[in-house]
Amino acid sequence: MTARLSTVHALGDRVTVSADGTELLSYVYRPDPEPFEAPKPYIHPLRTLTGNPVSGYRPHDHRWHKGLQMTASHLSGQNFWGGVSYLGPEEEYQHVPERVGSMRHDGFSAVTADDERVGLSSNLTWIAHSGAEWASERRGVAVHSVDTEAGAYAMDWSIHLSNVRADGEPLRFGSPTTAGRDMAGYTGLQWRGPRDFTGGQVLTPSGPAGDEDTMGTSAADAEWIGFTAEHDDTDARSTLLFAHAPENLGPDAVHASHWFVRSRPIPTAAFSWAFFEEFELPHGESFAYRYRVVVADGAWDHERAAAYLKGLQW
Repeated sequence: MTARLSTVHALGDRVTVSADGTELLSYVYRPDPEPFEAPKPYIHPLRTLTGNPVSGYRPHDHRWHKGLQMTASHLSGQNFWGGVSYLGPEEEYQHVPERVGSMRHDGFSAVTADDERVGLSSNLTWIAHSGAEWASERRGVAVHSVDTEAGAYAMDWSIHLSNVRADGEPLRFGSPTTAGRDMAGYTGLQWRGPRDFTGGQVLTPSGPAGDEDTMGTSAADAEWIGFTAEHDDTDARSTLLFAHAPENLGPDAVHASHWFVRSRPIPTAAFSWAFFEEFELPHGESFAYRYRVVVADGAWDHERAAAYLKGLQW
């Protein structure tokens, strides 16, 4: 069985998507104004079909973590992740406001909705702290495949990014690991879970796994991972699945992807596009990635997750 999807603009700063009256998510396109948090559009709250929350917002340990958001922790000396910047093994993390950039929502090119699919297409500009426009982005977010029997739905997130720097310089994408911190390759599309998801179970195609077993795994070896946890307040569990589109893993991808995932001390996962090595995007050139996030009620195991993902078309 399917539920009817609907969408509404709310307060002039977000688009909400609901299924049979349950709000599934809000895409906030007029982001929080705090410069140190690298203002950028994000999805929060993110909920299951029964309304259980599966995203965290401005947690006390990382105020710049906001639900599901596109980030770039190290980009040509700028920080589009937010917060403190990792400067290397000797200086480690420092408060460097002049390194923190932002992403400007320039408008929606399309907002489409019917009973089975909601799609948002938008244009953004990545802006360095100096005010220089560095990148132009075409973004897509689509909610689809609502399945009430499975208790799940899918959301696809696409990015097409172009280097538009006026100085003609390349964009160099990296991470704390490329800057010298071991196994801290966070960057790219990032999810932050709610506080009660701390200590949740990580899933991989081969079975349940610990953080240390999954961290840094190549997406070519595990094209999806999952995260399942128990809620506070309600007697319920929820599961999220994070999956790469096939072209992300092919020879035309701009760079190989790896997984960043933790259940402790914080619940988070990221599709890292520059975990171990930097890559460059020359001036005037572009790259694209597509990702999928499945949000489900209940504690799924890896076999159920694999079967469900296999049944979804890209």
